Amino acid sequence: MAKVVVVKFRNSCKPYYFSAGGLQLEMGQGVIVDTAHGLEYATVLEGEREVEELATPLKPVVRLANQKDLDQLAKNDARKPDAMRTCKEKIAARGLGMKLIGCEFAFDGSKVIFYFSAEGRVDFRELVKDLASVFRMRIELRQVGVRDETRILGGIAPCGREVCCASCMPDFQKVSIRMAKNQGLSLNPTKISGLCGRLMCCLAYENGYYAAACKQVPKVGGTVISPEGRGSVVSVNMLKMIVRVKIEKDGALIYRDFPVAELEFKRSQEKPEKEGKAEKEEISALED
Repeated sequence: MAKVVVVKFRNSCKPYYFSAGGLQLEMGQGVIVDTAHGLEYATVLEGEREVEELATPLKPVVRLANQKDLDQLAKNDARKPDAMRTCKEKIAARGLGMKLIGCEFAFDGSKVIFYFSAEGRVDFRELVKDLASVFRMRIELRQVGVRDETRILGGIAPCGREVCCASCMPDFQKVSIRMAKNQGLSLNPTKISGLCGRLMCCLAYENGYYAAACKQVPKVGGTVISPEGRGSVVSVNMLKMIVRVKIEKDGALIYRDFPVAELEFKRSQEKPEKEGKAEKEEISALED
């Protein structure tokens, strides 16, 4: 059995596994870990636990973080505003079509990474030389997409909470317009799009339930046979599995709510998970 701990790095929600290295670690502790990019600071998400022997040995937790390490983090953070300002000035001087999003210093201060977005590819080789002459350290520039831009910048989502990608979501999930349809949501782009302008990641959270529920309920506008006669479906509550039916009775229209189990209707046939031409056009219209 191997003893491992789960940690996360700063400004990231994704968990990583490291060898405990013989240390007694608890949730919330700051640690210094050995990574492919050198020593980095991380926070323990789960304390030491045993797992089956791994095919590939994990990199170890080097030690618990001390006050000197925390001072180094604070020093790196204090350098970011000046670094961002300098980089923006160099970008403007070169006339490059790129939007600077953020920067990050390596824990040991050996390099600085600048994140930017752009409509196309940017030749930033001369910019790297300009920055290297100022900072006297290794320079990396990384181009990111609109979803990564939102994750780096953060913000408040339409629900009133911090965007999922910056607070609790380890990886981006595949999201499609079909998920919004399954949940009966309006296909208005302003209502189902996040701050990045793409479909909201949270559409995928409950999609499994709604995808299954859609196959068990009648479609809105469809015809059903209820205990009070034949009628047409007005609305469907897939959480309570209740269907509102419009029935014409004695020359008048009445509306009744029935459990799905009390209705007779033609069940929808399960279709292969392949988007049709119309759906692809809707996705393109919403996401482009």
